[in-house]
Amino acid sequence: MANKNEDICKDYFELKPQEASYFDFIRIFYSNNLDKRIFFNVSTGVATTIRGFRRRWLIFISMVMQRLLFLFKNPMANLGSFVELLQNYPSFNGGFLQLFLNILRGKVVRPEKSSEKFMSMIGNLDMRVELDKTIKFGDRRYSPHISIMAAKLSYENEAVNRTVIQHHWQMHFLGLYNFWNAYEEQNSTQAIMFQDKIEDPNLIVVAFRGTNPFYANAWITDIDLSWYDLEGLGKIHAGFMKALGLQKPIGWPKDIEAQQQNNSSKVFAYYKIREVLKKILGKNEKAKFIVTGHSLGGALAILFASVLILHEEEWLLDKLEGVYTFGQPRVGDENFGKFMMEKLKKFDVKYFRYVYCNDMVPRLPYDDKTLFFKHFGSCLFYNSVYDGQVLEEEPNKNYFSLFWVLPKVLNAVFELIRGFILPWIKGSDYKQSWSEIIFRMVGLIIPGLSAHGPVDYVNLTRLGTILHLPQLQESLKHD
Repeated sequence: MANKNEDICKDYFELKPQEASYFDFIRIFYSNNLDKRIFFNVSTGVATTIRGFRRRWLIFISMVMQRLLFLFKNPMANLGSFVELLQNYPSFNGGFLQLFLNILRGKVVRPEKSSEKFMSMIGNLDMRVELDKTIKFGDRRYSPHISIMAAKLSYENEAVNRTVIQHHWQMHFLGLYNFWNAYEEQNSTQAIMFQDKIEDPNLIVVAFRGTNPFYANAWITDIDLSWYDLEGLGKIHAGFMKALGLQKPIGWPKDIEAQQQNNSSKVFAYYKIREVLKKILGKNEKAKFIVTGHSLGGALAILFASVLILHEEEWLLDKLEGVYTFGQPRVGDENFGKFMMEKLKKFDVKYFRYVYCNDMVPRLPYDDKTLFFKHFGSCLFYNSVYDGQVLEEEPNKNYFSLFWVLPKVLNAVFELIRGFILPWIKGSDYKQSWSEIIFRMVGLIIPGLSAHGPVDYVNLTRLGTILHLPQLQESLKHD
């Protein structure tokens, strides 16, 4: 089905489950003309590759899951808002005991979402805001640690970000940005920026916000199989590219019209962040920057670097200290991976993809050499006792395997118990919040879901094996 996607790329593959009838879901398995269906938008060359039960089954699963998330989008959002509000009542009322007394007195303080005290659902899973004072600048753990703490902080409102960065970390807050997401057609891509010193900064951090647990659109993006095949790059996830600022119908021009970018309703992540970085880094030749993100934010972080490479922004790439992602989903196909490995080596850009144990998100979307997605570069894999290894791919790379069900459940039980033991061994800084305990219990039913939370990623940067980075970089160069 030809359409305006042909202006962006020659080959494309788009699923539109919200436009499919119930009969269309059945047609996925037997129709020889899927490309003629309104819910299945692919280029002519790609249509001929949709053969065999296995690929059609994967398309069916993606379609069904997306459709269910579409149906439950509003209930999920309402439930998420309720749970998030409930989590904040104790802190706004002086603790559980004082909250109980305030209820009896009829003087309950209602949480304000714009307040510096209001924490997101992610923030309530891991309430730590202080950096580990034993990890100093120059320590091999410093960049991973500040990266995951920044990625975690990016889920919070502007007041929380400003307070934590300026008063707790003694750094300079540059801003929290809301960017236009063409996939969702709203301002739903967020990122924070800060620098380690107000004057003469050595390091600038860009952190993209990840997936909110109850935000259906973000989960839909994660499991969507849609892609565009961009000339010279390979197939890249359509939703992630649109969230970063893909320009329809012209793709990724090196520059866009200033008046377009300054339109307050549609500011695009890639172009705005690149502009701010150039302005700040231009004032200090020695300064470097980091790009990071957790979950969906990790996907945007590595794609940001890929577009810099596409545009041959050598000056910025020379100042890119590294890309650090945590629980990142797959973003492109095997050809994109080959392109990125060649260019990362050429521009000497370091890419660190952290995966904790059974985290389900790095195993999405489905791994498939010819049609869907593949990770590239080495995986920095940590098990449930935070022992790290450099692997080509995380174990159980596609998550859905009957052979892994029992081991994953047993590991989830261990993680629940470990949460009560760790504070006794490592100190009160590792005490779990009640939200995290409940989340761990959910993980007994859906192993790998609670493993995606920020707690274990923060812990592995503090307690985990320190991987020897020269050896790691050599491994990355030879992937």
